[in-house]
Amino acid sequence: MNKKTIIVAIIIIAIIAVFGAYFYMNSQDDGTVNIGYLPSDHDAALFVADAQDKYQAEGIKTNLVQFNNGGDLMTAMASGEVDVGYVGITPVLSSIQKGVPVKIVSAVQTEGSGLVVSSNSSITSIKDLKGKTVGTPGEASIQNMLLKYALQKNGMNESDVKISAMKVPSMNDAIKTGKIDAMMTYEPYVTMATSQGYGKEIADSSNILPNHPCCVVTASDDFINNHPDELKKIVEIHANETNYINSNVDKSAELLPSDIVANSTVEKQSLNKLHFISGLSSDYKDSVRSFMDIEVQMGLLKQKLTDNQIFYDINSTNSTK
Repeated sequence: MNKKTIIVAIIIIAIIAVFGAYFYMNSQDDGTVNIGYLPSDHDAALFVADAQDKYQAEGIKTNLVQFNNGGDLMTAMASGEVDVGYVGITPVLSSIQKGVPVKIVSAVQTEGSGLVVSSNSSITSIKDLKGKTVGTPGEASIQNMLLKYALQKNGMNESDVKISAMKVPSMNDAIKTGKIDAMMTYEPYVTMATSQGYGKEIADSSNILPNHPCCVVTASDDFINNHPDELKKIVEIHANETNYINSNVDKSAELLPSDIVANSTVEKQSLNKLHFISGLSSDYKDSVRSFMDIEVQMGLLKQKLTDNQIFYDINSTNSTK
């Protein structure tokens, strides 16, 4: 290949790259809001809104993207792949501290996790976990934090157990087959294990850390700044669907995705155990601050974050973009 041919080839490659980037960027800027979520009943307001076409009714085109855990979801938000996320508060706070430009725009629910062992296990308490293998959704998950907190409350630490990061649905199978001794997981997988007889819950997150915040709606700073009208509608839809679920649990259970749990009876039992909320009330912000203080004490956060770093309230004129 001569020099002239090489130059022409380089120019062609450059042109292809420029046009490829142009078409890629334009294909991503079609007005679609990418909403990340976990396969959890905690995100019921999102599922019910989607099933009832609430976003479409407001002229919002959405693309729902499932993630195995909050850490993966926050990584996607950091890269700009996700605009809005239904995700646990622990990975959100950790991500904000690392400089990921996101804010909490609404509460979703409190508590909602549990520590489950096999129904024929001799484990009956947190202290019995010493030397055992415990599955969690991942290092960044709130369930992982709750496990470590429960161990500390019982005079133990994470080195006393073997913590295994797993895909959430796989943990239930691992409990059945004895591959793990226990799992700290979220709903509906707690109810699935107990209602189907192969698991027993030895600790609920309401016992481990009463009234703790769990999942939140978070939005990227870019989406907050450049799509305020869509964000306001999304937060309003979340509030409306939260109210709907609290008033219509059984009907809501039938609207949840069958790929999470196909059994509507299990879904109804699960939803009835959850505490769904919305908005950013003063009491809720206080609970987030208290939760953050615990994470700082545990070494999961290096230092406290300010309200302006954590929250964006669409109903407040003092919100910082």
